Amino acid sequence: MPILPLDRLAVLVPDGALLALPPDNSLTPAEFARALVRAGARNLRLLGVPVSGYATDLLIGAGCVASVQSSGVSLGEAGFAPRFSAALKAGTIAMTDATCPAIHTMLQAAEKGVPFMPLRGVLGSDILAHRADWKVIDNPFAAGGGDPIVLLPALSPDIAAFHAMMADTEGNVYVGRRHELATIAHAARRSLVTVERIYDGNLLEDERLAAGTISATYVEAVAVAERGAWPAALLDAYSADPAHYAEYARLAKTEDGFRTYLDRYVRRAAAEAAE
Repeated sequence: MPILPLDRLAVLVPDGALLALPPDNSLTPAEFARALVRAGARNLRLLGVPVSGYATDLLIGAGCVASVQSSGVSLGEAGFAPRFSAALKAGTIAMTDATCPAIHTMLQAAEKGVPFMPLRGVLGSDILAHRADWKVIDNPFAAGGGDPIVLLPALSPDIAAFHAMMADTEGNVYVGRRHELATIAHAARRSLVTVERIYDGNLLEDERLAAGTISATYVEAVAVAERGAWPAALLDAYSADPAHYAEYARLAKTEDGFRTYLDRYVRRAAAEAAE
């Protein structure tokens, strides 16, 4: 498993890929998203697992995104995701609505290697009218019938991307208690991970860390990106930065403001770090 520079990790994402991203409260790969902007990624199909935040809005604003499937896109306490909202109004991206349980269920089907899994909670909601890929059938095990159930197709992202505390040289990645990251990695065809640091040893051989570790079997490559979840929090390593979220939300309300943000925090910051 290679440990790559961040810019080389970003170019492993082909244009048009279905890219799964965790939300801002679950090891979001914010610095990786900024690297994708610098790499000029295009026509990405983003999957929010199960909701989307800063990274998704940034990629949309930079023109990297063709479509989004998520149960919501926002900046949390900082309000609406401005570039997402603007793109929807302009018709420059396609949006597929889902629910949190539905997204997890589709990924779990792919993780288990089955073509679909059932879910009941979306029955009676308007979302079914807009999801031709979700099928309502009668429960075949219900005596006498009359028990509808929804079948959701397996969903296997081309790439899962997330940020983690650490990886070892074998490619095992520690995510702590955020076990939903394991589901994403298991379901995806490839996983690209940024980490704070490289662990000296084998994470799976440490009884304290093994339970929170994703096996290298599911990880294609890793890059070190210190504070790679910022402005989101990372476990107990650092807290979220509400002031930065507020600044982003303010600047990203307009196209010119968003370009100022890119120059200040995506392009210039990377150039200064390289010096």
